[in-house]
Amino acid sequence: MELLFWPSETNSFRRFTPESLAVIEERIAEKKKKQAKANQGAEEDKLTPQLDLKAYKKLPSLYGDVPVELIGEPLEDVDPYYSDHKSFMVINKRRTIFRFTATRALCIFSPFNPVRKVAIKVLTHS
Repeated sequence: MELLFWPSETNSFRRFTPESLAVIEERIAEKKKKQAKANQGAEEDKLTPQLDLKAYKKLPSLYGDVPVELIGEPLEDVDPYYSDHKSFMVINKRRTIFRFTATRALCIFSPFNPVRKVAIKVLTHS
């Protein structure tokens, strides 16, 4: 019965770190292995992005308050659809969701590069 209700205080917001990126890469590798082994005729249930978690929409209050120290910071995506995509999300002060790719920008800047972090802060600043 406890699973039916969303907790009022959530710990669903975690910083996007190099370890997070490594976990995503492992999920992608596992998914490719499963697809290679599976018959092409058998389709799995495909996840779709949640409509309330689309980019440039406000984060629903269902997910709780974003801690102040995580506003404007790269976060692991809370949408299960993106669990095997190289991406992360950023939430600004107005609770607007922004998504960015975790691949190298301009083949130079990793998602953890200070220059890229500053660019993300400028883009998401309300």
